[in-house]
Amino acid sequence: QVQLVESGGGLVQAGGSLRLSCAASGSIRSINRMGWYRQSPGKQRELVAAITRGGSTMYADSVKSRFTISRDNAKNTVYLQMNSLKPEDTAVYYCNAQIINALGYTNDYWGQGTQVTVSS
Repeated sequence: QVQLVESGGGLVQAGGSLRLSCAASGSIRSINRMGWYRQSPGKQRELVAAITRGGSTMYADSVKSRFTISRDNAKNTVYLQMNSLKPEDTAVYYCNAQIINALGYTNDYWGQGTQVTVSS
């Protein structure tokens, strides 16, 4: 059984910062790609940022230069540092990870989501 548990969401004023964390636990052999997605009411879930095991990153254009994704492979944890937050960043943020379990099978896993609200 593999779980992703997110933390760090909350309410912040525009221009402020938040740091999201997502820890994977369970029967894990290795974790490939990890990423953060977000979904706001009436919109499709969108990719915000992703990072490979080796540390290569990619970002949605809307968050480039404001958000930073990082990971700690020893802790099976991915982070999202969000700076200069805007009201349009308000959404539920979901962690995603491509995990190879102890039996060698690869599956995609999702966290439960954490709410980020940016007030103007």
